[in-house]
Amino acid sequence: MSGDEPLGKYRGKRDFGTTSEPRGGAAGEGDAPCFVVQIHDARRMHFDFRLEVDGVLKSWAVPKGPSTEPKDKRLAVPTEDHPLEYREFEGVIPKGEYGGGTVIVWDEGTYRPLSHDRRGHTVPFGESIERGHATFWLDGAKLQGEYALTRFHGGGDSTDPEAWLLIKAREKTGTARDGTGGPRTAPRDSGGTTDPRRARSVRTGRTLQQVARSAVDEGDGES
Repeated sequence: MSGDEPLGKYRGKRDFGTTSEPRGGAAGEGDAPCFVVQIHDARRMHFDFRLEVDGVLKSWAVPKGPSTEPKDKRLAVPTEDHPLEYREFEGVIPKGEYGGGTVIVWDEGTYRPLSHDRRGHTVPFGESIERGHATFWLDGAKLQGEYALTRFHGGGDSTDPEAWLLIKAREKTGTARDGTGGPRTAPRDSGGTTDPRRARSVRTGRTLQQVARSAVDEGDGES
């Protein structure tokens, strides 16, 4: 944490007189915690996976993006906490700014924490993240079902960079827990993750190229 609040690192990396990214501080929390997956065409194309935890968006860069196939283990590298308003951000971060490039919202929705200890007691979600293993049910437009984030490198007293895996849970006899105590039929998936350059925003229906072109036309950024 930096300074007087948890977004100090996020704010310290950005010039809000140049970038249109939200500074944070105005959004309230809803009835259910939210998640968002953004495609970020920066120096290296990647997906940003974000979960609302304790008033901020805990964030991981996922190079290949979340998968709908349980057999896929996706590398997820933690990044700084983002403000809740960032879940709506879509546009072009100017060249020269931290993370310069085009961003679209690939998926969004809410999630239900599912983490329990060995005795079956519910573990606060923020605590499960600190411990390095968190399970949750995603209710998104594209991602639905049970997922897990597991830290396999760094963390704790280690000075090594953290690395996590983002994995979808396997269905059990056609059903999965929805986090409310009852069984729920998990949706059948087409498999894998879409090509990011062909993907469309779940909010506006635009591709990365269309968002970049619009920013240039409006004089708000560069592709």
